[in-house]
Amino acid sequence: MANSPQAKKRARQNEKRFAVNKARRSRIRTHLRKVEEAIASGDKEASVAALRAAQPELMRGVTKGVYHKNTASRKISRLAARVKALA
Repeated sequence: MANSPQAKKRARQNEKRFAVNKARRSRIRTHLRKVEEAIASGDKEASVAALRAAQPELMRGVTKGVYHKNTASRKISRLAARVKALA
């Protein structure tokens, strides 16, 4: 348990940051799930639209420190390849 005032403040800040990051991760996962569902349904137009919506969300997660840059790039690349294969 935090005892010093600084440690208590850091604990409060960590809780807030955890909540913000959790919401951000959840929003990104929702976008990724929508792309996956569109690919599974075989609808090329819907999957392209979902991928276009998911890309900025993923990269925003990178700038906010939720994901590593290479992780987001890898996810986008693999999803784009799967969307392209629908043709």
